[in-house]
Amino acid sequence: MARKSSKAKAPEFTMFNVTYEDGSITSNRRVSNDLLDLSMGDDLLDLARTAIQDQDNDIAMRSNRRRAKIKSITKA
Repeated sequence: MARKSSKAKAPEFTMFNVTYEDGSITSNRRVSNDLLDLSMGDDLLDLARTAIQDQDNDIAMRSNRRRAKIKSITKA
């Protein structure tokens, strides 16, 4: 008996590559699609920057190590 093909779910995250002002790079930073709501007219990369800065701030609070400022973000 043949299997029914399941429909693929929409990805729950979007990946971004981040370059920091100190020259460090992080690849494939995940941002929840819930945080990337374009209905308000904001740019996708601006929303991603805000979400990644929040992630960095949370990590900095836990580790007591501050991250450099974000220089650029590109969609992976």
